[in-house]
Amino acid sequence: MTAAIDKVVRIGGASGFWGDSSVGAPQLVQGGEIDYLVFDYLAELTMAILASARGKKPELGYATDFVDVAMRSVLAEVARRGIKVVTNAGGINPRGCADALARLARDMGVDLKIAVVEGDDVSALLPALREAGQTDMFTGAELPERILSANAYLGAFPVAQALRAGADVVITGRCVDSAVTLGPLIHEFGWRETDYDLLAAGSLAGHIIECGCQATGGLHTDWEDVPDWANIGYPVIECRADGGIVVTKPKDTGGSVIVAAVAEQILYEIGDPGAYILPDVVCDFRQVRVTQEGENRVAVAGARGLAPTGSYKVSATYMDGYRCSGTMVIVGIDAVAKAKRTGYAIIERTRAMFEKAGLSDYTATHVEVIGAESLYGPHARTSQAREVMMRVAVNHPLKPALDIFAREIAPAGTSWAPGTTGPALARPSASPLIKQFAFTLSKAQVPVRIVMDGEASPVAIALDGGHQAQAVTNEPESTQAPALADAVHVPLVKLAFARSGDKGNISNIGVIARKPEYLPLILEQVTPAVVREYFAHLMSGRVQRFLVPGLNACNFLLHDALDGGGTASMRMDPLGKGMAQMLLDLPVPVPRALAATL
Repeated sequence: MTAAIDKVVRIGGASGFWGDSSVGAPQLVQGGEIDYLVFDYLAELTMAILASARGKKPELGYATDFVDVAMRSVLAEVARRGIKVVTNAGGINPRGCADALARLARDMGVDLKIAVVEGDDVSALLPALREAGQTDMFTGAELPERILSANAYLGAFPVAQALRAGADVVITGRCVDSAVTLGPLIHEFGWRETDYDLLAAGSLAGHIIECGCQATGGLHTDWEDVPDWANIGYPVIECRADGGIVVTKPKDTGGSVIVAAVAEQILYEIGDPGAYILPDVVCDFRQVRVTQEGENRVAVAGARGLAPTGSYKVSATYMDGYRCSGTMVIVGIDAVAKAKRTGYAIIERTRAMFEKAGLSDYTATHVEVIGAESLYGPHARTSQAREVMMRVAVNHPLKPALDIFAREIAPAGTSWAPGTTGPALARPSASPLIKQFAFTLSKAQVPVRIVMDGEASPVAIALDGGHQAQAVTNEPESTQAPALADAVHVPLVKLAFARSGDKGNISNIGVIARKPEYLPLILEQVTPAVVREYFAHLMSGRVQRFLVPGLNACNFLLHDALDGGGTASMRMDPLGKGMAQMLLDLPVPVPRALAATL
């Protein structure tokens, strides 16, 4: 390593997804005292949206807000302060994103060196992969004939090379979210491909800030304790050459940087915490520790790294017909029953119309009642709600069929249930149903390059990762909860914090004990079998539980739990954001003496 041990690099995370607030970038540039400004825009769902956008306009396919909103607001100040910018806003058209930013810079009179990382687009390989029998890594389905996009999740070393070449802004296509942070750290500290513990620490730094305000109190279980939501601070991570990390935020901003919220984010959307696979390193977060170092300052340590795999994960998108959904508000006595009958009547009527017109049936239908706790299933408590929203969603191969469906929503207002109304009765529109297809691809098949000032430079990627799979760290699915004598049931939220997210059709729920002494009880009573039974109405797969001793926590993976996940899911919560909130309502038996102290 060439960097001084006391050198500190400050990186601000200005965006957690495409659609995040526009206040992040100006706040961090003006008050964050940062060296780097990073933006994460991409998710599997976002790639599907970008593929649809490029299908309509070839010049699109990138996160336009990055140029039109974020950089327009800070470009002059970023240049004046010498702040470097790294983003994956390029989506499936990184050159288009770079061209748009270059035009903005010229218009504003700012001299800017922009580098583009290319190589993630692997669509040219698809015919050969299809011929070889490529299947989806989760479902085993065959590779569809018509793929809209196919992008490998690249790592951080191309970003580091672009910065070393003098780039002021680095724009990537698909890369892992943490790479926009790890790349600057590799560049600043001279970390090598085999510095696995350091790469794991830098990846953890990126993981903590990749979702914006989720690191500063956003989505925190104890949300009522988080001050000043309107002015919430975006995260700043301070990093040292030895892998030391401190999470903080700009002064005079809202939110809270506290141990519990940072721990929630560490477990967010990861699988096995002992083998979190990234392109540059396989991370072991099981012994990560978080410590309150001061007001709005949390130190993070203990990440370990293993050699990476020799492959990239690839996310492809394809069109699978069309989707349309409509809503109506139902008020009054028996509102839930009236709403359900309304939704199913719309489906029944339009099916008859399809048959008469010689159209095929729906490929999928879904009716849910918002306000009746539909997602809670047998655990719902509001079956007698008197104001609800009926939502009916349908899929069909043909758009004209969904035009018929769209016309039959509003007639419910005068035809069926009393109290049927709505704030707006415009007809819904059908939209392309774009789904994901995932597989792995050898790094040797994915040449990566940097393009800057019209010149392309190859990036040497370590191809033979040499990853050796470790022993499985999850517990048996069948673990049963032991009975407790003299037990009192309390909701899990009394014992734990939790946060949930998604990876395709898998829901991840990280559960952190509020006190270390609560963890054994949580592990005894909140077993994989208990969680599987609790969510049986939503899922069809298995439940895995992984221990994270350093955080006094465990991480649950609920397989086949999100109705396909992402754009494939027809539910109100396709990304599993509410799963942790539901689990925190789980009644947990605890000793009577403990219950009296909660």
